Amino acid sequence: MENKNKMRLTFDSLSQNESFARSVVSCFALQLNPSISEISDIKTAVSEAVTNAIVHGYSQGLGEIILECEIDGNKLHINIIDNGIGIENVDQALEPFFTTREEDERSGMGFTIMKSFMDEVKIDSKKGLGTKVYMTKVIKTDS
Repeated sequence: MENKNKMRLTFDSLSQNESFARSVVSCFALQLNPSISEISDIKTAVSEAVTNAIVHGYSQGLGEIILECEIDGNKLHINIIDNGIGIENVDQALEPFFTTREEDERSGMGFTIMKSFMDEVKIDSKKGLGTKVYMTKVIKTDS
């Protein structure tokens, strides 16, 4: 039997929904029988992506965040999508310690953290149109 499944969820860009998104993704990932370490990696990366959407994408007010997950074999694909302000310079945003919110004591390590915990991270963003963060985690199998 082929191991495929997907889900899509939309929620408000409220800070309390960051832990909700993290929990939903970790529950969905359980189908792959991940290790505790892999679940922790996934939760951390999702936290960073959702927090970025809330803090940076919708800094002007409330918006919607779309969370998509797909299982394909032993790979978990996660997309975090916002229709917020977008990122003016994605290459610059990917640099460690870069932040546009220095007054909030942000560390600027969100994308760096995502990349360190996931096997693949891609960012697609257009100024004024929003940001899509695509992440993949390969779940190790016992065989």
